[in-house]
Amino acid sequence: MKIIMLGAPGAGKGTQAKKIAAKYNIPHISTGDIFRANIKNGTELGNKAKTYMDQGLLVPDELVVDLVVDRVKQDDCANGYVLDGFPRTIPQAEALDKALAVIGEKMDYAIDVDVPDENIVHRMSGRRACVGCGATYHLEYAPTKVEGICDTCGKELILRDDDKPETVKKRLGVYHEQTQPLIDYYTNAGILKTVDGTVDINDVFQTIVNILGE
Repeated sequence: MKIIMLGAPGAGKGTQAKKIAAKYNIPHISTGDIFRANIKNGTELGNKAKTYMDQGLLVPDELVVDLVVDRVKQDDCANGYVLDGFPRTIPQAEALDKALAVIGEKMDYAIDVDVPDENIVHRMSGRRACVGCGATYHLEYAPTKVEGICDTCGKELILRDDDKPETVKKRLGVYHEQTQPLIDYYTNAGILKTVDGTVDINDVFQTIVNILGE
């Protein structure tokens, strides 16, 4: 069962990817984790990626695909995997499909966790992070016992720059421009499934389980 998770930043696709991985006992793969593991282990691909990252440059698509394919060839991916945060663009999706075809594989599902922009802005602007221990809360969904104070260490909470409405709107703009076309790409490939990401996390997951099967 090979799954790609799609959805705007803050739609909750990472949370769902982790739940899918746990239920079906398949790896949850994010490009960030792959980069860190390869760089830490000093692999040839990792060293190549590091030369770009050290210069503040984006790692080229071809190299990212090589890293992803190298990861999915590992033994723990024999029964499938969940890709989270990759591919992000049509060229990446096309390169991934080609690389998988070479090893006789293809993706089974692309699951789009669909949440309207205004919901995401509201959701993310309500997040608060502790300046001390880094714990995260939400004014509405996961408030602290004392307003503005961390339950764990007692330090103050802040709204991170990443979660400010203007930043979130910019990130959503980039998403719609680059990643939204993937919805059409995977629809045309016949593997796209869309789920309503505005409902409770567990209800979203149940919908996904209904799609994938028990």
